[in-house]
Amino acid sequence: MIQLIVSDIDGTLLPYGQKQLDPSIFSLIHRLSQQGIRFCPASGRQFHSLRRLFGPVQDELYYVCENGAILYGSGPEEFAPVLGKTVMDRAPAMELIRNILALEGSEVLISGANRSYLCQCDESFVTRMRDGTGNHVQVVRDPEEIEEDIIKISACCPEGASVPEKALGGKWSGVFRMAVAGAEWLDFTLADKGVGLRQLCGALNIPLENTLAFGDNWNDLPMLEAAGHPYLMASADPRLAKRFSCQCTNVPAVLEHLLETGRLPGC
Repeated sequence: MIQLIVSDIDGTLLPYGQKQLDPSIFSLIHRLSQQGIRFCPASGRQFHSLRRLFGPVQDELYYVCENGAILYGSGPEEFAPVLGKTVMDRAPAMELIRNILALEGSEVLISGANRSYLCQCDESFVTRMRDGTGNHVQVVRDPEEIEEDIIKISACCPEGASVPEKALGGKWSGVFRMAVAGAEWLDFTLADKGVGLRQLCGALNIPLENTLAFGDNWNDLPMLEAAGHPYLMASADPRLAKRFSCQCTNVPAVLEHLLETGRLPGC
């Protein structure tokens, strides 16, 4: 019995290059809710950005944000409860930030609970994160100005995530969880989407075997491995495809089949 559905956004529910979700997903979420099935976006995105994306149903959802570093319950943004939070150790976080700042061609994004901090960056990056992605954004001159807990650090490189991965992986992959989160993004946390899913299931008293998860990238791997029913997008890295027999090209189609038949499509 499926009680909880968790889905990655970029490359999974939202095809790369698109800015808005297909409106049909909102009616699907309503219908799932009527059958007692909760829906949860699970993304590297910020809470505010995710809520904006889901507009008409935003208050009905649960949220695994910042690659599992923080998760929220349902309700209006200002009242949604924090159901879990994994904080990065301050000293190594600051050192990692400075290592990213030293990488030519890369920008750093530092995540608090519901705010993105940008440092020593082009104005175009500020505009992209504020207006394009829809984040709450604050520009700081020095990362030491950040007073709140840091829960995620990201390197953004237009030349591809492999650039910061090669430069930083040897030193930092054993300190923090490191995951490619898109063509340009490399994320560092002490959590991951699997941690977020387990925390959410604990908060809602839902067994992991009653969860359905969708993802397309390496940062989705812990979530897919933890879920009772994982679906990988057919467009994913072939190395990931070898790990999961259940694959799909369209998440709403799988959800529609579940609603109509009470079963998941065959894998």
